[in-house]
Amino acid sequence: MKTDVDFDKKRKISVGESGNVRFRIRDFVAEPGKSLNLKKDFDPDFTGGFDDKEGALEQVAANVENLSDMQEMLYAQDTYSLLIIFQAMDAAGKDGAIRHVMSGINPQGCHVTSFKSPSAEDLDHDYLWRTSKALPGRGMIGIFNRSYYEEVLVVRVHPEFLAKQRIPPATRQGDIWKGRFKEINNFEKYLRHNGTIILKFFLNISKEEQKRRFIARIDEPEKNWKFSTADYEERKYWDDYQSAFEDMLENTSTEWAPWFVIPADNKWFARLAVSQVVSSALERLDLSMPVVDDKKKAELMEIRKQLMAED
Repeated sequence: MKTDVDFDKKRKISVGESGNVRFRIRDFVAEPGKSLNLKKDFDPDFTGGFDDKEGALEQVAANVENLSDMQEMLYAQDTYSLLIIFQAMDAAGKDGAIRHVMSGINPQGCHVTSFKSPSAEDLDHDYLWRTSKALPGRGMIGIFNRSYYEEVLVVRVHPEFLAKQRIPPATRQGDIWKGRFKEINNFEKYLRHNGTIILKFFLNISKEEQKRRFIARIDEPEKNWKFSTADYEERKYWDDYQSAFEDMLENTSTEWAPWFVIPADNKWFARLAVSQVVSSALERLDLSMPVVDDKKKAELMEIRKQLMAED
């Protein structure tokens, strides 16, 4: 399978059609600077006319195999790193997407970090500090299950969390969220300039589908552990979160780090879309195994000669 993704100033983002893939990656991109409405502009139930679940899972498997091959080259080349960020409402399928899409990745070359409520130590530093510590090194894939974007989402919906950060009074003046959007954009531009490819996924689940999944977590004993009272309490802020997400997508989807709004009402399609985007992005890097010079080759041949001479 060969795909081609092009992130240029004209926002041309596409995927070459092959096999059973019937959608374009650009269908999921939040256009930089453009206001959007998640309910109207991005249908959570969208499948691009693709209704073959079994075929979709086969495509996911093919993408996973492709990712495995490219990860080995990414690791060996040691030039780029890949940062994958997942943000979503509860029960949107972040854990499942990470588990399925990254199932073929060598654990030595990948690290998943889940960010929950900040610790006392975290609060004594700037809001990017705890995530900066978890950034992937060259040759590595880093996955953030939630991220520094919580600082313009949950902190915005719950102002009492902002008060705990004890930031300087001058920083609070004006539109603090616009300021954070600018800081995050500059931070990601710096990372991209230094070789970190950033893929940001917002799993877009409908309120109705979240309700169904919450009920399933209550009704099925083996899923009870996934549900907490806090999940239900946050649902009461649904409209506030949707507004915060829309503002975030509008202001932090950039040429160097675009947001992909992935339809999440159908888990199988979300996994297909995510795997397609990640696979396509890595293919654009034109990765290859390092080629050793003549001196190194001579050293290897000498070692081989000595090994063959052993009793």
